[in-house]
Amino acid sequence: MKRTTGTDRSITRNWRPATKAVRAGTWRSEMGETSEAMFLTSGYSYDDAATPAARFAGEEAGMTYSRLQNPTVAMLEERIAVMEGAEACRTQASGMAAMTAALLCQLSAGDHVVAARAAFGSCRWLVDDLLPRFGITGTTIDATDNEAWEAAIRPNTRVFFFETPANPTLDIVDLEYVCGLARAHGITTVVDNAFCTPVMQRPMEFGADIIAYSATKLMDGQGRVLAGAVCGSEEFINEKLLPFQRNTGPNLSPFNAWVVLKGLETLELRARRQCDNALKIGQFMESRVPQIRHPGLASHPRHDMAMKQMNMPGCIFSFVLDGGREAAHALLDNLQLIDISNNIGDARSLMCHPASTTHHSVGPEKRAEMGVDEGMLRFNVGLEDADDLIEDIDRALSAIGL
Repeated sequence: MKRTTGTDRSITRNWRPATKAVRAGTWRSEMGETSEAMFLTSGYSYDDAATPAARFAGEEAGMTYSRLQNPTVAMLEERIAVMEGAEACRTQASGMAAMTAALLCQLSAGDHVVAARAAFGSCRWLVDDLLPRFGITGTTIDATDNEAWEAAIRPNTRVFFFETPANPTLDIVDLEYVCGLARAHGITTVVDNAFCTPVMQRPMEFGADIIAYSATKLMDGQGRVLAGAVCGSEEFINEKLLPFQRNTGPNLSPFNAWVVLKGLETLELRARRQCDNALKIGQFMESRVPQIRHPGLASHPRHDMAMKQMNMPGCIFSFVLDGGREAAHALLDNLQLIDISNNIGDARSLMCHPASTTHHSVGPEKRAEMGVDEGMLRFNVGLEDADDLIEDIDRALSAIGL
């Protein structure tokens, strides 16, 4: 590959997904390095005074300050954009920085947001607690009910905000319908796609406008760094997101960008293995637990829709035990191989009790509204041998009488 091939969209747009994940966005310095270079610098120097003046005026391309751009970060942004099929991408310091930026950069006092009620706890906090402080109202709905989306629209509705599959209930939102409804009313859709990444689901193909990520999850996928990303049109990224990001500073460090670049190289391989493991384990558990929520199983109420929207069944699922928190904690305490951890998208298998961890802050009434049962456990299936994981689950279930 030539030095600038990876940044030439006329070439990279024609690559297949696995090639994009390894090569897209790569820019090589005069040293000809094969691995992306790590530019650990906060600022840049110039040969003359006219150069920075032209760059700050937007008259000349080039680096000015690492809060605005950095060569390593720029490579990651281009790679994610190409993988997503988006015109542009900007990365942030964490997934929640990405969610916050994607909303605040385009909303003003007097605007209204319609959001899925089943969501990551911090995303619900944005809608329920942060946005109202700035005069932005929100309505949360059952996102699986298509009619509820239309019923919630007001004259000042500006954004639809949701994730699919939802965390941790694994609700599936009808992307084509909801995005089409939004377009018809001039509303922008912001989709949290962290459970899937572009290798499993590409919401823009169903009409979504903005895709937001916690790249901490599968994109890095090995529990090493925090990172976030927002993808969209060049107009949205450059005119709305970039001014917000430039002046508030939720930027990704070059080192973390480099780590995520390395993670993307193996993303599809990891995702396929983890999804295969998750489906095998889900099939094993289906007859052992009172309720399981796995999009890849026919028992999921929106299995057919999930398989239409996703090209893999996902590596994260949840299940519910009778006996509430006591039973859920007892199962966790009897695990030997699987880690008790509130992260997801990791190469290691992790399990957590959302009601007492990721969704603790939203309170019991709101958890009940969201469908986060006290007996619910969320399972991130990793790269271990599926039979070893099944043996661990089998032992833990037997220990609590299942």
